[in-house]
Amino acid sequence: MATTASTASHTSLASVTLEVADVEAAQRFYTAFGVADHLRLKASAATASGFRGFTLALTVSGPATVDGFLAAAVDAGATVLKPAAKSLWGYGGVVQAPDGTIWKIATSAKKDTGPATSRIDEMVLLLGVEDVKATKRFYVGQGLTVAKSFGGKYAEFASDGSGVLKLALYKRSGLAKDLGVPADGDGSHRVVLAGTGAPFTDPDGFTWE
Repeated sequence: MATTASTASHTSLASVTLEVADVEAAQRFYTAFGVADHLRLKASAATASGFRGFTLALTVSGPATVDGFLAAAVDAGATVLKPAAKSLWGYGGVVQAPDGTIWKIATSAKKDTGPATSRIDEMVLLLGVEDVKATKRFYVGQGLTVAKSFGGKYAEFASDGSGVLKLALYKRSGLAKDLGVPADGDGSHRVVLAGTGAPFTDPDGFTWE
């Protein structure tokens, strides 16, 4: 059963920084993709192989907008992991940026009610974790407020309401399967989270500044 909370969080996700080998190349890609205004980039030589344990998911208004974002990403150099397709929940596809970050673009709408736009309704940083319940408890202890929770499968935290960015947890193996990649991976996550509270590192090694 899902649970919800309406109280405002004391701590929330303020920004996401991707660690990339070439900041200028990544900036060009994310500008062309249409998400540069919602990200920060930092040069890093940290090694990583396989699944890095997270995805950034864009929720948009309709299938035409999904197709527009996917086409922009591919034109800028992204690799298609899952072509856009209809499903029980809507329509979406998955791509991997040249820096290795995996992006999912989706909509709950199965038909367009208007023309394609460049608007992003939500950008969710979805962390793949080993134990959703344990990590959820950890984050509550850090001052985040649970907005939605589906047992040990998924948890979403309240945002501060000032932008499109949200944080959610999903079981690592399930997230990898949803993205169409093997769950194995080693090395750095190559992502840094910035919050409104004190710095910490979560049980799965994701670092907050």
